[in-house]
Amino acid sequence: MSLTTRISLRRLLGARRFYATETVAVEPPPAGGHLPSVATSSLLRTTRDLAVRTPGIVWADDDTSGPSRAIVGGRDTRKMNMYQAVRDAMSIALSKDDNAVVFGEDVAFGGVFRCTMGLAEEYGRDRGIVGFGIGMALMGHTAIAEIQFADYIFPAFDQLVNEAAKIRYRSGGSYNVGGLTVRTPSMAVGHGGLYHSQSPEAFFIGASGLKLVIPRSPIQAKGLLLSAIRDPNPVIFMEPKVLYRSAVEQVPIEDFSLPLGQAETLVRGDDLTLLTWGTPVYHCEAAMHLLENPPSELESVIPKSVRKAKVELIDLRSIMPWDIDTVVESVQRTGRLVIVHEAGMTGGMGAEISAQVQKKCFLKLEAPVRRVTGWDIPSALQYEKFHIPDAIRVVDAIVETLSY
Repeated sequence: MSLTTRISLRRLLGARRFYATETVAVEPPPAGGHLPSVATSSLLRTTRDLAVRTPGIVWADDDTSGPSRAIVGGRDTRKMNMYQAVRDAMSIALSKDDNAVVFGEDVAFGGVFRCTMGLAEEYGRDRGIVGFGIGMALMGHTAIAEIQFADYIFPAFDQLVNEAAKIRYRSGGSYNVGGLTVRTPSMAVGHGGLYHSQSPEAFFIGASGLKLVIPRSPIQAKGLLLSAIRDPNPVIFMEPKVLYRSAVEQVPIEDFSLPLGQAETLVRGDDLTLLTWGTPVYHCEAAMHLLENPPSELESVIPKSVRKAKVELIDLRSIMPWDIDTVVESVQRTGRLVIVHEAGMTGGMGAEISAQVQKKCFLKLEAPVRRVTGWDIPSALQYEKFHIPDAIRVVDAIVETLSY
C-alpha cells in the first residue's frame, strides 16, 4: 500500500496569498530496508556451484595421498538452514563412527533448537545422553556434548579449563580427550536477555589445550563441526543462535570438512581491514553497503571522500587458535583495522588481536586499532538491539578510522 505525502505549495498571486495542496504517491521502502539482511546476504552460497566450491573444502572421499583435485561433478547439495547443517554433521559423525555419542540436556527429543532432532530414533537412544563427555573421551569415545545455551556453560568451566584442556599435558601424553566436542548456542537472538544472549568466548581464550570455533553459515557450520569432531583436541563449538533459521544455503550432502585455525577473507580490499566472526559478519556487510551508498539520513556524517574506500572483510571463524598470519598480512596492506564482536570490550578477543597487531604491524598502521563490541553490561531484555554492534556503530567506526 503506497504512502502519500501532502506537499504544501505556497503561491503568491498579486497581493493575494493562498496555499494549495497536492497529493504525490511515494513507494514505501521494503520491510527489511534496503540494506542486506542475513537472508539476502551475498556472503551466503545459495547455489550448488558456489557451495561445492567453498574455499578450503575437503571431501572425505578424496584421496589425500595424491595431488589435490578440484573435481566437483556429481556432488549434490540440499537447501539447509544452520541448525539443519549442524544436525547433518552430527548424523554423518554418528553413521561413520561407532564410538560417537551425542548427549546433553533434552537432546533426545531434538533440543531447544532441534539440532539433534531424530538422531535418537535413527541411531538408538543408547547413543544419546550417555554420561560425562570427558570420561567418555578418555575411554576413546567421540563425545559430542550439547550445552543448551552458552550462558549456562559456566558450571562446566572448571571441567573444561582444568581437566579437558590439560589432560594430555598432565598425563605426559598418555591420555587425552581429543574426542570431545562441546556444542552450544551463543550470541544475541534479539530477545534473549541476560541468560540467553551472552557471547562467552573470551572466557576460554587463555585455556591452552582447547580450541574454539564460531561459524557464520550452514556450510561453515557443517564443515567446521565435522573438523571439530575429528580434531585430536577438545573443541568448544559456539553456534550463533539467531542464524539457526535465518541463514540458508545450498549445503553439500556428502561428508566434507573445513580447516580449523584458518580465517576466510570474504571481501578483498586495500584501505581498511574489517575483522569479525559469527552473526556480526552480516552487520559488517550491511555497514559496508552504508559506507558506499549512505541513505539521505546519513549523507551528512559519511564524507564523500571515504565512500569509495575498499574494505577487506575477514571472518575469523576459529577464535582459538586464531589465524594471526591472515590478519597481519591484511593489516600490513591496509594500514587500518576495525574489530567487531558481540562480547563485551574489556578482556574480549578483540583486545588480544589488537595487542598482536600493534606489535607486528606498528610501523604500517595509519590509525589506531578500533574495536566495536557489546557494552560491558549484562545483555538487557528490552534494549538488546542497542547492546549489539549493529551496522550503524560499525560504519561509524569505519568512517572514524578512515578519516584519522
